[in-house]
Amino acid sequence: MKTIPYIPETAPFSAEQRAWLNGFLAGLLANADPGEIPTPPPAAPKNEEPLLILFGSQTGTAEALAGRIAKEARQRGFSPTVLPLNECEPGSLTQAAKALVITSTWGEGDPPDNATNFWSWLKSDKAPRLEQLRFAVLGLGDTNYADFCGASKKFDARLEALGARRLVPRGECDVEYETVAKKWLDGLWKKLSNGAPSPETNGHSGPMPVKNGHASADKPAYHKSNPFPARLLKNVCLNKSGSSKEVRHYELSLQGSGLAYEVGDALGVMPINCPAVVDEVITALRCKGDELVKLGEMETPLREALLRQLDITKPPPALLEAVAKRVPGCELAPLLLADRAPDLKQWLWGRHVIDLLHMLPEPLSTAEFVTLLRKLSPRLYSIASSPKAHREEVHLCVGAVRYQSHGRARHGVASVFLADRVGETDYVKVFAQPSPSFKLPTNGETPIIMVGPGTGIAPFRAFLEERIATGATGKNWLFFGDQKRSTDFLYEEQLTAWVKEGHLARLDLAFSRDQEEKIYVQNRMLENGAELWDWLEAGAHFYVCGEAARMASDVDAALHKIIETAGGKSPEDARTYVAGLKSSRRYQRDVY
Repeated sequence: MKTIPYIPETAPFSAEQRAWLNGFLAGLLANADPGEIPTPPPAAPKNEEPLLILFGSQTGTAEALAGRIAKEARQRGFSPTVLPLNECEPGSLTQAAKALVITSTWGEGDPPDNATNFWSWLKSDKAPRLEQLRFAVLGLGDTNYADFCGASKKFDARLEALGARRLVPRGECDVEYETVAKKWLDGLWKKLSNGAPSPETNGHSGPMPVKNGHASADKPAYHKSNPFPARLLKNVCLNKSGSSKEVRHYELSLQGSGLAYEVGDALGVMPINCPAVVDEVITALRCKGDELVKLGEMETPLREALLRQLDITKPPPALLEAVAKRVPGCELAPLLLADRAPDLKQWLWGRHVIDLLHMLPEPLSTAEFVTLLRKLSPRLYSIASSPKAHREEVHLCVGAVRYQSHGRARHGVASVFLADRVGETDYVKVFAQPSPSFKLPTNGETPIIMVGPGTGIAPFRAFLEERIATGATGKNWLFFGDQKRSTDFLYEEQLTAWVKEGHLARLDLAFSRDQEEKIYVQNRMLENGAELWDWLEAGAHFYVCGEAARMASDVDAALHKIIETAGGKSPEDARTYVAGLKSSRRYQRDVY
């Protein structure tokens, strides 16, 4: 009989560490052969120093990264507290000795929704002095946008202005953030531990089980770095003949993937570039396509790199600078000055990498060219189905992007890949992207209000399928809009059936081109302001999905106006009311 060792309470471990070690040893020795000597995991130092980890996250990436940092912090002997920035009480910050801020950026350099209330407080005159605090800020962003990591810059500068001291310089991560984030964290841990040796994590969030001196790993799951090849089951255009739009409904099989998702989550799609555009780039480089290029530590044929690994649409800053340097008299060069950012943005609209290559008198070498491009990133789409209604399937609602600019036809990379180049026998590489900040209320009796014009309908189709499948009794109200009712009423049959069956208590429609004066979803909200206010006062959750720059802003302004007029509140009180909705997660947005 095997004797399972037990870690006594007198051992120098915390209760959490002791429980983990007991379970680890029991599981390890239960399957061990006689004579095997298990190697125990390294024990974390027992200092249990508090560490406040705050995150601002729109899509869940910053939240997931904050969770991973917290796991490593526990291994290093810290006692982390992880919170959305909006849930950080002022006292928590004034009492903290060390704090990390992990935040993405939304809109024009603004914090994401679950950080806006905190930022309003932090930048106000009410914010206290923070001389006792040592902090570090990591920003997640996208260099395609003018104010790259803008929210992190604001938090970093304001914390310094309030007297807090930096542990390490602010970090800035692009879309492919893992490498940069790891380097930033390595520097942070060295600073926090004052050079003490770090525990062996083998790249995992916890010690790996060891047997006979060799690490063992489970079969890898499908995720962003290892997407699942999903078979396309259905590709249907939702618009009718005569529409100026092309919105398509896709159904993908997840059979055998083990992938799980919840309504409100997104699906990551790994696109493949258009072969015709790849051919144009190869011709502009005066190459054949079979030349080997180095990407990281790997060599791959140029054509394969351009098809599947590199972004050949929007020109990155490195390519812009390279072209301006080689053609200093071109119209692009003066636009790269810091004060010309708006002009550069306007000039870049509708221009792709191929346009920059055509500006060069001599082609770039393939070796240099590939270093100037960004990696081809996955596209995230709001999931349009409930897993309870469609077992081992996932549905999407995606508008195919096609337009003309500068004398050329342009196509959306992923949207046209899905629409045109994925047949019934082909597959799409996908992964599930959790969206913890866009979820249904846990209580099915809670009423919900959904505003989703155009493809913004996607997550609300999923919400309604979920509420029907679970027997939720809370009332559902949907605002939907598009251009013309006759051609652009997406999911018309399903939505009108849900109204008849009582699953949709209200369906308010706004088709902007059906009358001389354009009517949008925010107009319908204002027309029904008194009832919308009654729903909010009854505890309704308010959701918005769709285009961020105009629609989401206009809907937000309409919501404030309704609270002022129907609720009888001042503008300041209305702002406070909305801030309360956000902090209690009753106002959630999935915007892009």
